[in-house]
Amino acid sequence: MNTQPVGIFDSGVGGTSIWKELHGLLPLESTIYLADSANAPYGERSSEEILGLSIKNTELLLEMGCKLIVVACNTATTNAISYLRAHYPVPFIGIEPAIKPAALQTLTGVIGVLATRGTLSSALFAKTSGDYAAGIKVIEQMGDGLVPLIEQGKVESHEMTLLLHKYLDPMIEEGIDHLVLGCTHYPYLADRISEMFPDGIRIIDSGRAVAMQTKRVLEVHHAAATDHSKPPFLRFYTNSDPELLKYFLNDVQDPFEVFPLEF
Repeated sequence: MNTQPVGIFDSGVGGTSIWKELHGLLPLESTIYLADSANAPYGERSSEEILGLSIKNTELLLEMGCKLIVVACNTATTNAISYLRAHYPVPFIGIEPAIKPAALQTLTGVIGVLATRGTLSSALFAKTSGDYAAGIKVIEQMGDGLVPLIEQGKVESHEMTLLLHKYLDPMIEEGIDHLVLGCTHYPYLADRISEMFPDGIRIIDSGRAVAMQTKRVLEVHHAAATDHSKPPFLRFYTNSDPELLKYFLNDVQDPFEVFPLEF
């Protein structure tokens, strides 16, 4: 298993923010990434649709020989990962909003969560909030429209600016000191958000924690790559525009390949 790739899937390009953390921590691991942009955003779909898409992506990654699968999508994690773990033989790493560190570190007692409808309405999100944010004011905001703009490469657009002000200005007025990014697309907005925030508000995402958990699980299963003699392969597949995926990977130094694929 040591030479088999790690699989990652997301509803588009957002999960590349997770992939970058993972590759930075585990540079010997070969990876296969599925960008299901044709079906983005997952957060506006029903639970049944999200589960069906997650099953489709999982089975494709297993056909490609993946030894572990990272569900690099908050919405897919909260709606499908329990089913995936129960029905497939490989380990799964999920992603959920980093409410715990925000709740533990807040000084104002007020934190914000920016996430998709599918994540905020899920049972797993409700449980996580109940477990870690008791006594904390949690301001939940659906980021409707953000993922489609990111998928179109419009991070710097006027439309994006208007939406971010609409969603974030009320949180600032409420006195948040932490903003949890509850979608793997949203780290690509972190710089824009930082420009809007006054000093003292910290932005938290799950990328580093997911990479660390992936490392731990590979080690527990004695499946971590150890061969330094040849470089790993880094393959990305998208059912949308490959150039968009390349745009979000333009800061990657190691050689990688991007392929169009119908799935």
